[in-house]
Amino acid sequence: MEGLVVKLPSFPFLSPNISSSSSSSTFRLGFRRFSASISAAVKEGSVSLGQLTRPDFPILHQEVNGSKLVYLDNAATSQKPTAVLKSLQNYYEAYNSNVHRGIHYLSAKATDEYELARKKVAAFINASDSAEIVFTRNATEAINLVAYSWGLSNLKPRDEIILTIAEHHSAIVPWQIVAQKTGAILKFVSLDENEVPDVEKLREMISTSTKLVVVHHVSNVLGSVLPIEDIVIWAHAVGSKVLVDACQSVPHMVVDVQGLDADFLVASSHKMCGPTGIGFLFGKSNLLLTMPPFLGGGEMISDVFLDHSTYAEPPSRFEAGTPAIGEAIGLGAAIDYLSGIGMQKIHDYEMELANYLFEKLCTVPNIRIYGPKPSDDIHRAALCSFNIENIHPTDIATFLDQQHGVAIRSGHHCAQPLHRHLGVNASARASLHFYNTEEDVDNFIQSLNDTVSFFNSFK
Repeated sequence: MEGLVVKLPSFPFLSPNISSSSSSSTFRLGFRRFSASISAAVKEGSVSLGQLTRPDFPILHQEVNGSKLVYLDNAATSQKPTAVLKSLQNYYEAYNSNVHRGIHYLSAKATDEYELARKKVAAFINASDSAEIVFTRNATEAINLVAYSWGLSNLKPRDEIILTIAEHHSAIVPWQIVAQKTGAILKFVSLDENEVPDVEKLREMISTSTKLVVVHHVSNVLGSVLPIEDIVIWAHAVGSKVLVDACQSVPHMVVDVQGLDADFLVASSHKMCGPTGIGFLFGKSNLLLTMPPFLGGGEMISDVFLDHSTYAEPPSRFEAGTPAIGEAIGLGAAIDYLSGIGMQKIHDYEMELANYLFEKLCTVPNIRIYGPKPSDDIHRAALCSFNIENIHPTDIATFLDQQHGVAIRSGHHCAQPLHRHLGVNASARASLHFYNTEEDVDNFIQSLNDTVSFFNSFK
């Protein structure tokens, strides 16, 4: 591909300046046109989805340490398309104002766009009502909201919370704190022979004592995908609630909260091509209505007296103070962008990349890849955590960055219990998104082999 210039077709994006009064049919029509254009181009076989979308991400077109940037750290955060950057700029340049508290034009415009973003999130995950979407600082805060508001109000001594050892620290630590305060018991499910959380063991652990099941949808280390629909059925059969960490699934596949029937679901904007500093909690409306406030202050009240206060209805009850307005609007723009491509198209393309990455990594000498091997029955997400014999993962990541411009992650990936179970302190991780290409994977593998040769030369 060196020296070959491919003229890519241009696709009209929904304008980030679109008025909140625009009809939903306009949004759907724009999505269909964009999606149809991408489908036609991909079917022609001329370019991949990654090649089609890369021009929309300015950050990808640079050199790092003298080499072309190869960004493979998408499980940590995704890059942002121009449409999202322009939506942020437009908010601050054209209608920056506080929401819900003003009657002037700028405040009304900001409020309309902020609440439109909430509606976009609801539609994106198929929530039945936008009032089931609570904007939070990130997914971590969303889990803490459930822990402190629902957990402290509903859990009693000897009640059981079931998790897996593969959970992110954000899904473990809040429940440890709540368990210490309430006397509830945490129970953990280990891995099966495929290095996937043992769902049959999880099913066996669920009992009438189970009050909450906390599970990831996609593991940020193992790349495994859990059968959330089944887990929810098992949990609901004994009256338990289910909280799903969907940070690694919402950006990469179709997620339907009504289809999953989960009680709570959390995700982060920054992993789905949106800004940092905002995430969301989906909660079933009947649960949110019974939950007390998480934080106190402005916005979340109905009336304040000197001796007591009354609280607003959800979601306002859980959004104390001035929210991340620009970030919410940017998240809405990211959802427009992703929906314009089509989440099923993104998922299908990433599954091809996932298999390609796994196959290429298997050719590297003395490598240990964690998680399941892809097969007709087992699908991996587009990420691989790995170690190479006698080379520290941070040395690998450092050499790849400084010598080849390849960005991967090293460390415990906020999953220390899982790493201890695997018998290691850390791992290296390459993670892909739809704007990555097979060429990115090839460059990574070539660079990784060079890295291994360099460190082995000292033996």
